[in-house]
Amino acid sequence: MKLPSHRVAIAQPRQLRQPRPASAVIPRATYRIQLHQHFGFDDATALVPYLAALGISHLYCSPPLRARPGSLHGYDVTDHGEINPELGGRAGLDRLVDTLHRHQMGLLVDIVPNHMGVLGGDNAWWLDVLENGEASAFAEYFDIAWHSADPALDGRVLLPILGDQYGVVLERGELQLAFDPERGYFTVNCYTHRLPIDPASYGELLRRALRCTPGAAADGSRAELERLAAAFARLPAHGYAESAGRLLRQREKTSLKARLAQCLRDRPRLCEAIQCMVAVLNGQVGQRASFDALDTLIGAQPYRLAHWRTAGDEINYRRFFDINELAALRMDRPEVFEATHQLVLELAASGAIDGLRIDHPDGLADPAAYFLRLQQRYAERAGLPVPQSVDGARPAVLPLYVVIEKIVAPHEQLPRDWAVQGTTGYRFANVINGVMIETAAKARLDRVWRAFAGDEAEDFDELAWQGRHLVMEGSLAGELTVLATALLQLARADRRTRDFTLNSLRRALADVVASFPVYRTYVIDKPSPQDRKFIAWAVGRAQRRSLGADASVFEFLRRVLLGRPLPGAAAELLAGYRNFTRRFQQYTAPVAAKGIEDTALYRHHRLISVNDVGGDPDAFGMTLTAFHGASRDRALHWPQTMLASSTHDAKRSEDVRARIDVISEMPAAWRLTVRRWSRLNRRHRRTVDGAAAPSRNDEYLLYQRLIGTLPAAELDDAALAVYADRVAQATLKAARESKAVTSWINPNADYESALTGFVHALLSRPHNAVFLDDLITTAAVFAWYGALNGITMAMVKTLSPGVPDFYQGLEVIDLSMVDPDNRRPVDFERRRRLLDEMRALAELPDRGPALQALLAQASSGQAKFWATWRALQWRVSNEVMLQNADYLPLEVTGDRARHVIAFARRDGPTALVVIGTRLFASLGLRVSELPVGDVWGDTRVHWPTGAAAPTEGLDGFVDAIGGRRHALDEDGAWPLAQVLGDFPVAALTIKFSASART
Repeated sequence: MKLPSHRVAIAQPRQLRQPRPASAVIPRATYRIQLHQHFGFDDATALVPYLAALGISHLYCSPPLRARPGSLHGYDVTDHGEINPELGGRAGLDRLVDTLHRHQMGLLVDIVPNHMGVLGGDNAWWLDVLENGEASAFAEYFDIAWHSADPALDGRVLLPILGDQYGVVLERGELQLAFDPERGYFTVNCYTHRLPIDPASYGELLRRALRCTPGAAADGSRAELERLAAAFARLPAHGYAESAGRLLRQREKTSLKARLAQCLRDRPRLCEAIQCMVAVLNGQVGQRASFDALDTLIGAQPYRLAHWRTAGDEINYRRFFDINELAALRMDRPEVFEATHQLVLELAASGAIDGLRIDHPDGLADPAAYFLRLQQRYAERAGLPVPQSVDGARPAVLPLYVVIEKIVAPHEQLPRDWAVQGTTGYRFANVINGVMIETAAKARLDRVWRAFAGDEAEDFDELAWQGRHLVMEGSLAGELTVLATALLQLARADRRTRDFTLNSLRRALADVVASFPVYRTYVIDKPSPQDRKFIAWAVGRAQRRSLGADASVFEFLRRVLLGRPLPGAAAELLAGYRNFTRRFQQYTAPVAAKGIEDTALYRHHRLISVNDVGGDPDAFGMTLTAFHGASRDRALHWPQTMLASSTHDAKRSEDVRARIDVISEMPAAWRLTVRRWSRLNRRHRRTVDGAAAPSRNDEYLLYQRLIGTLPAAELDDAALAVYADRVAQATLKAARESKAVTSWINPNADYESALTGFVHALLSRPHNAVFLDDLITTAAVFAWYGALNGITMAMVKTLSPGVPDFYQGLEVIDLSMVDPDNRRPVDFERRRRLLDEMRALAELPDRGPALQALLAQASSGQAKFWATWRALQWRVSNEVMLQNADYLPLEVTGDRARHVIAFARRDGPTALVVIGTRLFASLGLRVSELPVGDVWGDTRVHWPTGAAAPTEGLDGFVDAIGGRRHALDEDGAWPLAQVLGDFPVAALTIKFSASART
């Protein structure tokens, strides 16, 4: 086995395109692609001309660094110093960058500072830790709790990789010692894992090998092996963490291995002796005592092999959520930052990339310090002024475009002192989707869901509480115990709090975490006003729910989280409080993610289009007033943030959500529909453990999934079977995530078989033709109205404050479900043809009839594509204006006013009036009746009273979407019956006279 080197590679700097600008290059629009071995840099390069013509300024790709072989996402990085060879390596990246630059485009890349892929044999840093323990040069790179109250883990890393109990696996012969004579390297092989052996153990192994070499070899082989055995045995122990000992051990063990390999090349009989020894140590199945020596050897290593189920309770390294294969990094340590960012910052400084997307910043100990360091190190490499933070404030100029994958709750503000341009757009995705929902239908749909699902339908707040507790009692229980133990030590450091017990502290801690209103706080030295509010919120709510608990326990925990020891407490106690708070904050985020995103959102099915990353089902959509408020706030505080409507993490695509949103406009019809479908399909249900399979809640979820994802085109039997497999896979994943009847850890095979069988039975022709015909007819209604929603969502996103981002393929309708379904190959050839067709349409002297024909086939996605392309082209021509423009909500009057989203973007003498439409089913339109012309009656859009009046000029106001010129009516307003005469959205260009003032 060839191991990767321990190097930290430095990128060969590319010749600069031009000197890097002092302030960040702000993208005009980004296009996200998922790279993997089946879609690499060369595939991305082939897309560049199409994306440039579409109006995209920056390709935005998943992590490009070397990841676990075969990775389909790239978030399991194993080497930060190398571009992933499976994607095409550095040469492939260079070709992509050169092509982008020739088309005046740039590149944004996703990076993963929080964690690395481990447990395989491909992470050199992790393997060094397993070989050398605390004496490893990388022992402090990973967030490992080296010292534990459990003697079995003190100075060791838990490796939960076994499929059964350790002793059972050992005595089945599944743990095998192996030796590589070419490198002088011993390993324990376990399934696909190749675990290194502590070099200090080599001495005993070589002495055992000597016993397999009878007599004294004439060539001195025995003496040489004895000398090597003695030298290996003298190595400092793996628990020796002092730097001098570490250096000595690293130098000597490398030299000794090389001597051993050379010795074996010179004296082949010694190799035979070692292989003989290995065979003896590996034991004989059925003879328990024959495994004792191997057991002793494994027990002496800097790691403890364990059954995978032990991870939840005993894991002693911080992970990405509950994924054992992703170990967290100590990014707060400068040497770790430098080692992990050297290549990517060199790429940025050379002009190869223009910006970074930061994955999971909530896992970092101090996100604010990390973001500032990132900007500073980039500036140093690019030869730019280094930004400084004065009194903790955000630097006035940020040299690098950085957006972060951060979930911001509706009641939360992203800290404005962070040296970033914004987030990756989860909040906007919920804003633009929310405004398509009829908010007044919440109570009616709640009754429909509860009537169907019965006791399985619970309030979201309760489900979120239960979900958080469920993961804290299961996959994240070990981390909770570590926190509770640390809290106990803090309590005992002061006699006024020493009587709190471990159990009482653990219960209070769990209740406070379960009550947190946000993913985490960001207390480092002192809490911000927002931090104080959220801590008070969580502690107060936990205390109210835990009426039988001692209130003083919660008061103690509140003081710890705020960094406020009792008066007169020892000064050093404050440092302990801060350290605890750091770990606590790194814990609440994964609990929220697993407890809400991956549990509660899969149990609360009132309207699943609001159940997505960063969403709040209790909010149930968004009013026009709230939409405008969110947009104005973004324009004021985060004008360069990303605007996403779908991401690779989304549970369903924007187009699926747009369809499901329509349920909110027809709750009565939906109630009758699900009742009818349930009756038609009851013969396909089974009983498992005395309960219906699928459960009523899972069945209700499935019907929403079907109306959201059924393809608009007619399906033949083969296509229907493919679709059924996709739905079954998504349905199974949802059931496991919900953890109500089955789960990833404890799959209920009978229930899962009944569940997937139910899906296939429903989507089987001719056995279920009556339901299928009904589904096709009903889904066509949702497809029509949902497609109209999608047109507005695409156009409004593209012209709103921020940087619009497009997930691969979603410039047209794409009905993808949760990953891996949303990572299927994209038909880019179809999209290229569509672009050519749209270009031809744009050349027509009168586009009206063609646009109406396009709209009549809205479910095909062509109308969405048109709106997207035209809006992007306006951005191309007015890029600077939109980056600086403010946001003005516009008044809409008339009978259909609630169906219109209207706002203006203005900067200097130019403005853009954006008009979108919504709630089409509520308009009373029949399916296929176009929402244009007289449909809008007396509805009008008004320019704000008191603002400078737009100047009509000779040619009127040109609509960037439809191309027509429109005039103000006698009252100075735009009548929508005219403006929306051919298409349901418009973007009117406005010019002001030189004397006009905003």
